[in-house]
Amino acid sequence: MWKRLLPALLPLAVLLALPLYLRPAQDDGQNDSGSAKPDLLVIVTPHTEQIRYEIDHAFRKYYREKFGRPVEIDWRNVGGTSDIVRYIADRFEAQFRMKYEESGGTWTKETAVSFKDPKADPAKCPERKMFLESNTGIGIDVFFGGGSYDHGKFAKIGFAVPGGVETRHPEWFAPDVIPLTHAGEQIRDPQGRYYGVCLSSFGIAYNPDRYREMDLPPPENWKDLGRPELFRKTEAADPAKSGSITKCFEMILQQSMAEHGPEKGWREGFLLIRRIAANARCVTDSAGKLVRDISSGAAAASMCIDFYGLSEAEFSASVSRGQTRLVYVMPRNGSSVSADPVQLLRGAPNPKTAQAFLDFLLSPEGQALWMRKPGTPGGPVKYSLLRPCVRMDLYGTIPDDECAIPGYNPYRSSGTFQYHGEWTGRWFSLIRVLIKSIALDPLDDLQDAWCAILENGGPEKNPEAMALFAAMPFELAQAPEAAKRLSGTPQESAAVRREWTAFSSENFRKAARIAREKGKTK
Repeated sequence: MWKRLLPALLPLAVLLALPLYLRPAQDDGQNDSGSAKPDLLVIVTPHTEQIRYEIDHAFRKYYREKFGRPVEIDWRNVGGTSDIVRYIADRFEAQFRMKYEESGGTWTKETAVSFKDPKADPAKCPERKMFLESNTGIGIDVFFGGGSYDHGKFAKIGFAVPGGVETRHPEWFAPDVIPLTHAGEQIRDPQGRYYGVCLSSFGIAYNPDRYREMDLPPPENWKDLGRPELFRKTEAADPAKSGSITKCFEMILQQSMAEHGPEKGWREGFLLIRRIAANARCVTDSAGKLVRDISSGAAAASMCIDFYGLSEAEFSASVSRGQTRLVYVMPRNGSSVSADPVQLLRGAPNPKTAQAFLDFLLSPEGQALWMRKPGTPGGPVKYSLLRPCVRMDLYGTIPDDECAIPGYNPYRSSGTFQYHGEWTGRWFSLIRVLIKSIALDPLDDLQDAWCAILENGGPEKNPEAMALFAAMPFELAQAPEAAKRLSGTPQESAAVRREWTAFSSENFRKAARIAREKGKTK
């Protein structure tokens, strides 16, 4: 039998052995050509493929010129910012638990909370002290992108450690180069646990053709996304999946609270958020999909981060012979300028390479990459990144014909908007969960109520129905207690979310019934 099979198996054996035979020999970090084995850097990021490509290419060049060695980046893409935050937190807990139990400690539900509690006193909390003195790591060097809220949270917890850039390059941190704050927003951490790399504003992307068809003026304010004429014509994204979309919602609340005062502004802001959600033809888990659907005409408008809007506008114009398919607008006095940071993670396996990466990102060369057109000196090789840089001293130094966003200086474009972190900053995670619970999870009931109100005279003619439509499960003054309820076990948190969803659904169904009954009596 084997004699019969041998002629058939011999070619297969040759094919399997061929890759091993042809593989270059390696010895002590050197390949057969004598070049050094690349240094490694592991990065987790929500940034797009285009940004990863250009940063990778530019950093390789910078690193070889600076250190005379090659470098290789292992990009870890586990999803959007919210997914990454959960991933990092879960990994740190698992790794520290292993160390804690190996040291003889007993892991409990209380230990899982206290080891990462910024308010816990290390002198009185041994697990907190042990974590902060440890080199617990998760096999990742750098968290790059995702918004200052989550980076700030990781800095306080201790998942991030000082990157040391201000020690190596103190001149970069003058107030007129990389400021500490701007208009109430934190640009970098005073202790160097995160650094803003580029800036973001938040606004509205719309399709001008769809607006002309509806005979509507272009949107200028957040309130324009809640217009009755846009019912089932816009799109929304899940804030539980996108940090940038959560930030858009936070801007709505901030502007409303500035206009009406914190308490009333909280209620009015969430009413507008519900109207915006009710107008959505669908809810996506990807903020990037929003602008693609607007450009194609599938949706008329949505909120978005400036980068997605500007990038899609440029791309759609390039494939449609200059036709404008999407326009991005920053709401008048309705958005702050927020930093998109980078941070060094605790226990980074390649700390020296990671520090070099931080230096590169904040250097004049690394900063120019965000602002320059592809093919210009010091610019990207293939893609426009279309992100305003964090360095103030770079604005006005790039010729307009070489700048991807000429004339745009976000430090001067936010108008009179002032971000008040004490209003919403500490409730960022709560806002994310609350929007999903009171608007997106009960979306069918929300839209049915909105439809009934619109079909029977509109909001002004249905005050009783609108009061139910706007009802909140708690007021701003009760936010501390609400946040505390969410901080329990996953099962306890899920029960709270279901409670808020049930509360909202019941009110939406009542609102729909009242509006339709009123319509019958006319």
